[in-house]
Formats: sequence, structure tokens, C-alpha cells
Amino acid sequence: MNFLSLFVLIPLVMLLGLWLARDVKGVRAVMVTGSSLLLILAAYLTITFLGDRAAGATDEMLYTASFNWFEPLHIKYSVGVDGISVAMLLLSSVIVFTGTFASCQLKPLTKEYFLWFTLLSLGVFGFFISVDMFAMFMFYEIALIPMYLLIGVWGSGKKEYAAMKLTLMLMGGSAFLMCGIFGIFYGAGGHTMNIVEIANHLNGAHTIPFAQQCIWFPLTFIGFGVLGALFPFHTWSPDGHASAPTAVSMLHAGVLMKLGGYGCFRIAMYLMPEAANELSWIFLILTGISVVYGAFSACVQTDLKYINAYSSVSHCGMVLFAILMLNQTACTGAVLQMLSHGLMTALFFALIGMIYGRTHTRDIRELNGLMRIMPFLSVGYIIAGLANLGLPGFSGFIAEMTIFVGSFQNADTFHRVLTIAACCSIVITAVYILRVVGKILYGTCTNEHHLKLTDATWDERFAVICLIVAVAGLGLAPLWVSDMITTGVAPIVDHIHSVAGTVASCNPFL
Repeated sequence: MNFLSLFVLIPLVMLLGLWLARDVKGVRAVMVTGSSLLLILAAYLTITFLGDRAAGATDEMLYTASFNWFEPLHIKYSVGVDGISVAMLLLSSVIVFTGTFASCQLKPLTKEYFLWFTLLSLGVFGFFISVDMFAMFMFYEIALIPMYLLIGVWGSGKKEYAAMKLTLMLMGGSAFLMCGIFGIFYGAGGHTMNIVEIANHLNGAHTIPFAQQCIWFPLTFIGFGVLGALFPFHTWSPDGHASAPTAVSMLHAGVLMKLGGYGCFRIAMYLMPEAANELSWIFLILTGISVVYGAFSACVQTDLKYINAYSSVSHCGMVLFAILMLNQTACTGAVLQMLSHGLMTALFFALIGMIYGRTHTRDIRELNGLMRIMPFLSVGYIIAGLANLGLPGFSGFIAEMTIFVGSFQNADTFHRVLTIAACCSIVITAVYILRVVGKILYGTCTNEHHLKLTDATWDERFAVICLIVAVAGLGLAPLWVSDMITTGVAPIVDHIHSVAGTVASCNPFL
């Protein structure tokens, strides 16, 4: 068995262990053991991958394996990883691990909650190791379905409305996505669903006609873009984030939304490069709106989760914005942004969940003076805020600088104007981050109930420290991650550029 399949097998064993667990202690033991194994496996994969690349392994995908799943439609269970996949698997394992500790005190229905949480993580891991389009789509759906119950049952606020809105919009995106995937399959000859084979015209695959690309590219990009908070399909995200329990918010914003950007890059742009080059300007405008709109919307919110949710809309918009710039530097920055935002937003939601669990409110107008009451959680929130606004030394600075430098490499006026507009979002980010920090952490506490509250417990401190170390580590030592990502980005960008000149452009801005 290919060892990549362990990323799917371990969650399956965890599901069995959770089902057999008799009490809360057993549930926690299964989750801690399983999430630790996933983290160790991801670390081992990263070290092995870097070693093999250094030793001269030049294949586009490493550790590949495949076997027939449904022969009539040429569907296979095919796995393999490149630099992008490895980075996403490492991110997912860190957030599942820390999310487990952040939710150890959750009640009621602890067992049922972790069953659905584990199923969600199974879908995420399966998505990132798959190189077959249909297998990716299947794991994509496995990751989406548990969100309805996790929010609808264990959420807060307007949880039923949020769960229904999220599910309906993401299922609508899935419908577009399915049309796009089968369009790609039959457009490439109907012989294989393997992404690498379709891109490189292997195993009977041929070039998808440009006219078909112009149909399937928007469908596929929008299908994945809905999950990536693409304007105007982003409205599910703030409501879903605000109502979700802590660990679900962490996994949702930290990893699940990254499936959208990853799918857009891996499938839509890689397999339909001519359409990507021709139609990118349309989606650049939409993603540019996402970046600025998300930041402005965060400024006027009063709920901590809504503030962070709109911040996620802005930062995930930045990911899609960067990959549409169609150059290696910007696309590398996009993947770094996925990593950075995943860690930052997981840290934010973990801290917000811990504060809400004590104060029973997320309204910034009712919170003040928390620095004296909960110093550990308050300092953690400040660090998360500084990372979010792109302070040097944290992951946000590395990711955003790489994106802006890469975006500015496009010399035409259209791309540079959009880049400058996106840069302005950093200033807006500083406004809402510093406003919230000043409002809730400093000043004098006016609520007598809050004066009796306690600081973080040991398991909460452990989760927060792990995420802070990851955010700071990526910011202080980014080169090895950047080099690893570049090995995955370069073949895709080179492939897009190699066919970009085959169609005469009708872009009105060029």
C-alpha cells in the first residue's frame, strides 16, 4: 500500500475508534492519538519529499500509485504529491491537531461531534493526495457534507440558517464543478481522469478545444471559487464562520476554504491554460473586489467571528487574485498565503472560541479590559492580529510581499492598478485589527462577571502556542517552504505559458 493512503486510512481507523469509545476520556484519547499520528505522518512526508527533491527526483508528482475504481468511466484511485500538496497536508495536520486540543472541553455530544469532525478531515486529506479529478471531487463532497451537522447541531447564533445557507451555496458550486469536470474529461478524449495525464496528453488524452475550454473553465473556476469565497459567491462564509464551533471554524477557514484555491489552480488553470490566459481578467476583477470588499466589511462588524470571517474573505480572495496573475512568483505567494492564512485564522478562531466560552459574548462593545483578566489569551490575540496585518517576522508578511512582488511583474496598467488596489487592503486590515485589539483588550472592565473569569487551561494554551510557533516559524524561516512550493508551482505555470500564445487575446485591458 502506498504510504500516502495512510492520510485516509488513519481517519478511518479514528472513526472506528470513536464509534467504539465508551466515554469522553476514550473519545479524547482516540482524537489525540489519531491527530498526533497525522501530524507525524505529515512531518515525515515533508522531510522525505525535501530529501528526494534534493537527491534529484524531478518527477512532477512523487510517491504515485493508482488502481482502477470504476473502469467504465476510467475513474481510478490515484494518489501523488508535489510541493503544493505537501504544504497543504502539513497545514491540515497542524490544524486538525490543534483543533482537537482546542475542543477537548466541548459538550454535549462530544463523541458525535468528533465523529463528524474526523469525517471532515478525512475528506480534506483525501482531496490533497488525489490526482484523479473524480476522486478529488468525491473527497471534496465528503469534506463539505459534515459542515451542515457540525454547524446546525453544535453551532451558536443563527446556526440553522447558517448551516442551510452554507450547504445550499456549496452544493450549488458543486453542481458547476461536476459539469466542469465531466466537460474536461470528455473534452480531453474521455480516456482518463488523471490530472497529470490530461495536462501532458498521456494515455489517450488530447488537448481540450479552446471553444470548450471557454465553457468549462468558468464553470470549474466558479465551482471551486464558491468555496474560496469568490465575490459575489462569498456570502455563505461569514454566516458559516460565525455560527460554527471553535474547531470547525479553525478547520473551515484554515483548510476547507483552501480547497477552493487549490482546485482552481490544480484543475481549472492547469488543464485549461488557454482559457485561463484569455479569461483571467474577468476573475481578476472579481477577486480584486473580494480583497478590498472583505477588508472594508470587517471594519464595520461588531462580532469577533464576523470580523475574522470577512478578513478570511479578503485573504482567500488574495489567493485567487495571485494565481490569476499567471507567473511563478505570484503563484508561489498564493500557496504561501494559503499556509499563512490557514495558520493565522485557525489561531484567531481558537482564541475567539476560548474568549466566547468564558464571556458568552463576541460583541466587541461588551468586551473590554480583557488583558488584565486573561493575559495569555490577550497576548495570543495581539500576536494573531499582528500576523494578520502582515508584520515582518510573521507568515503574513512573507506571503503578501511575495504576492505583490509577483503581481507587479505584469507590466500592463490593468494588472498594476489591481495590484495597487489590493495593496491598499493592508492598510484597511490594520484599521480593523488595531480597532478590535484596542477595544476588547485595553481599558477598564465594566462587567463584574468578567472579573471572575479564568485564563486559558493547559490544553488551550498548548493549542495556541503550537499555532503561534507555526506562524512565527513560517515568517522567520520561509525559504525551505517557498522552495518546496516552487517545485510544484513551476511545472503548472510553465505549462500555462507554453500554450498562452496559441490563441489571439481579446482581453479589452491588454
